[in-house]
Amino acid sequence: MNEPSLERGYVQVYTGNGKGKTTAALGLSIRAIGRGLKVLMIQFMKHWGYGEHLAVRRLEPDLRIEQVGKPYLIAREGELDEETRAMIGKDVVIFPPGEPPEEVVRLAQSGLARAREALEKGEADIVVLDEINVALHYGILQVHEVLDLLDARPLNVEIVLTGRGAPRDIIDYADLVTKMCEVKHYFADGVQSRRGIEE
Repeated sequence: MNEPSLERGYVQVYTGNGKGKTTAALGLSIRAIGRGLKVLMIQFMKHWGYGEHLAVRRLEPDLRIEQVGKPYLIAREGELDEETRAMIGKDVVIFPPGEPPEEVVRLAQSGLARAREALEKGEADIVVLDEINVALHYGILQVHEVLDLLDARPLNVEIVLTGRGAPRDIIDYADLVTKMCEVKHYFADGVQSRRGIEE
């Protein structure tokens, strides 16, 4: 990357149980690209198949999305009722509290290492760590690891952390926190994810 485009970068968090956290980060990314900034989004806990992955091809190399997730959801034992489990199907990994599967931890660690590398090399003006709060919430990553990353970042790089369940220490550290609050969601009526809207 050439000369840094941001004088000062801040830490933003988009969390809460409402829809729109990744969407907000993508909106910010598009605005940034319009002003000549470079954006790297690292997606934890996600896999290819979302609409943004198709759109990003038109925005490369200004916006790059890299994934370190798998095609499944994560839940702790006893967290999902039978109806929800039936609706999700086989694409859910359920594990005892404090014992996330080794493969899931390894993938998340690789995402954290990739973020560190990108920051050290100055690859982007904005680095989005999409769904990293979920990895923290389930103990797949440790809060101190992410705080260390934030402490070591260049001060002209903006960092955005998305995902429900942001830990208190992350919220306290951040400069801007937005909490998406679900008031009403059609998923409760059995509406499945729709291409172009949720995917």
